[in-house]
Amino acid sequence: MSKKIMDEIAAGDNLLCPLRYVIDIVGSKWKLPIICMLACGLPIRYSNIKRKLTGVTNMMLAQSLKELEASDIVHRKQYNEIPPRVEYTLTEKGKSIIPPLVNLAEWGAGHMLEDRACTAFCAICKSMK
Repeated sequence: MSKKIMDEIAAGDNLLCPLRYVIDIVGSKWKLPIICMLACGLPIRYSNIKRKLTGVTNMMLAQSLKELEASDIVHRKQYNEIPPRVEYTLTEKGKSIIPPLVNLAEWGAGHMLEDRACTAFCAICKSMK
Protein backbone atom coordinates (compact mmCIF):
# COMPACT_ATOMS: atom_id res chain seq x y z
CA MET A 1 0.00 0.00 0.00
CA SER A 2 1.06 3.55 -0.65
CA LYS A 3 2.07 5.89 2.14
CA LYS A 4 -0.93 8.12 1.37
CA ILE A 5 -3.38 5.23 1.87
CA MET A 6 -1.60 4.18 5.07
CA ASP A 7 -1.79 7.78 6.38
CA GLU A 8 -5.54 7.91 5.63
CA ILE A 9 -6.10 4.61 7.44
CA ALA A 10 -4.12 5.88 10.45
CA ALA A 11 -6.08 9.15 10.46
CA GLY A 12 -9.34 7.19 10.43
CA ASP A 13 -8.17 5.09 13.37
CA ASN A 14 -7.33 8.29 15.24
CA LEU A 15 -10.90 9.50 14.74
CA LEU A 16 -12.52 6.47 16.35
CA CYS A 17 -11.90 7.39 19.97
CA PRO A 18 -13.06 11.03 19.68
CA LEU A 19 -16.12 9.92 17.68
CA ARG A 20 -17.01 7.35 20.33
CA TYR A 21 -16.74 10.13 22.92
CA VAL A 22 -19.14 12.32 20.92
CA ILE A 23 -21.58 9.47 20.35
CA ASP A 24 -21.55 8.66 24.06
CA ILE A 25 -22.60 12.25 24.77
CA VAL A 26 -25.14 12.94 22.01
CA GLY A 27 -25.90 9.51 20.61
CA SER A 28 -29.49 8.91 21.55
CA LYS A 29 -32.78 9.59 19.83
CA TRP A 30 -33.61 12.67 21.90
CA LYS A 31 -30.30 14.35 22.77
CA LEU A 32 -29.56 16.00 19.43
CA PRO A 33 -33.09 17.42 19.11
CA ILE A 34 -32.78 18.79 22.66
CA ILE A 35 -29.42 20.41 21.84
CA CYS A 36 -30.81 21.90 18.62
CA MET A 37 -33.82 23.26 20.51
CA LEU A 38 -31.56 24.91 23.09
CA ALA A 39 -29.27 26.33 20.39
CA CYS A 40 -31.47 29.43 20.15
CA GLY A 41 -29.73 30.62 23.32
CA LEU A 42 -32.88 31.32 25.30
CA PRO A 43 -33.76 29.35 28.44
CA ILE A 44 -36.41 26.73 27.71
CA ARG A 45 -38.66 25.12 30.27
CA TYR A 46 -39.06 21.36 30.57
CA SER A 47 -42.72 21.52 29.50
CA ASN A 48 -41.82 23.42 26.31
CA ILE A 49 -39.16 20.86 25.41
CA LYS A 50 -41.66 18.05 26.06
CA ARG A 51 -44.30 19.73 23.91
CA LYS A 52 -41.94 20.18 20.95
CA LEU A 53 -40.47 16.66 21.10
CA THR A 54 -43.45 14.65 19.95
CA GLY A 55 -43.30 11.09 21.16
CA VAL A 56 -40.79 11.48 23.98
CA THR A 57 -41.84 10.08 27.34
CA ASN A 58 -41.28 11.98 30.58
CA MET A 59 -38.83 9.29 31.64
CA MET A 60 -36.74 9.51 28.44
CA LEU A 61 -36.74 13.30 28.42
CA ALA A 62 -35.69 13.51 32.06
CA GLN A 63 -32.98 10.89 31.50
CA SER A 64 -31.65 12.63 28.38
CA LEU A 65 -31.55 16.00 30.12
CA LYS A 66 -29.78 14.51 33.16
CA GLU A 67 -27.17 12.86 30.92
CA LEU A 68 -26.61 16.07 28.96
CA GLU A 69 -26.26 17.95 32.25
CA ALA A 70 -23.78 15.36 33.56
CA SER A 71 -21.74 15.79 30.36
CA ASP A 72 -21.72 19.59 30.88
CA ILE A 73 -23.67 20.20 27.66
CA VAL A 74 -26.83 21.49 29.32
CA HIS A 75 -27.27 23.75 32.33
CA ARG A 76 -30.32 23.23 34.53
CA LYS A 77 -31.59 26.12 36.60
CA GLN A 78 -34.29 25.47 39.18
CA TYR A 79 -36.25 28.35 40.65
CA ASN A 80 -37.55 27.97 44.20
CA GLU A 81 -41.11 29.00 43.48
CA ILE A 82 -44.47 27.39 43.70
CA PRO A 83 -45.10 25.78 41.32
CA PRO A 84 -41.42 24.88 40.75
CA ARG A 85 -39.91 26.16 37.53
CA VAL A 86 -36.92 24.61 35.77
CA GLU A 87 -35.18 26.08 32.74
CA TYR A 88 -32.49 24.60 30.52
CA THR A 89 -29.78 26.32 28.48
CA LEU A 90 -26.64 25.18 26.70
CA THR A 91 -23.32 25.54 28.52
CA GLU A 92 -20.28 26.92 26.70
CA LYS A 93 -19.29 23.32 25.97
CA GLY A 94 -22.80 22.71 24.64
CA LYS A 95 -22.66 25.80 22.43
CA SER A 96 -19.36 24.61 20.97
CA ILE A 97 -21.05 21.56 19.43
CA ILE A 98 -23.45 23.70 17.35
CA PRO A 99 -21.03 24.48 14.43
CA PRO A 100 -20.22 20.78 13.82
CA LEU A 101 -23.96 19.98 14.02
CA VAL A 102 -24.69 22.70 11.46
CA ASN A 103 -22.07 21.11 9.17
CA LEU A 104 -23.67 17.69 9.62
CA ALA A 105 -27.14 19.12 8.94
CA GLU A 106 -25.88 20.79 5.76
CA TRP A 107 -24.31 17.53 4.66
CA GLY A 108 -27.58 15.72 5.39
CA ALA A 109 -29.67 18.31 3.54
CA GLY A 110 -27.40 18.00 0.53
CA HIS A 111 -27.69 14.22 0.39
CA MET A 112 -31.16 13.39 1.67
CA LEU A 113 -32.81 14.58 -1.52
CA GLU A 114 -30.67 12.12 -3.46
CA ASP A 115 -31.64 9.23 -1.20
CA ARG A 116 -34.99 7.93 -2.40
CA ALA A 117 -35.24 5.57 0.59
CA CYS A 118 -34.95 8.42 3.10
CA THR A 119 -38.18 8.91 5.05
CA ALA A 120 -36.90 11.27 7.75
CA PHE A 121 -38.29 14.47 6.24
CA CYS A 122 -39.94 17.37 8.01
CA ALA A 123 -42.83 19.15 6.30
CA ILE A 124 -40.48 21.63 4.59
CA CYS A 125 -38.21 18.88 3.26
CA LYS A 126 -41.18 16.79 2.07
CA SER A 127 -42.37 19.71 -0.03
CA MET A 128 -38.96 19.85 -1.74
CA LYS A 129 -38.92 16.16 -2.68
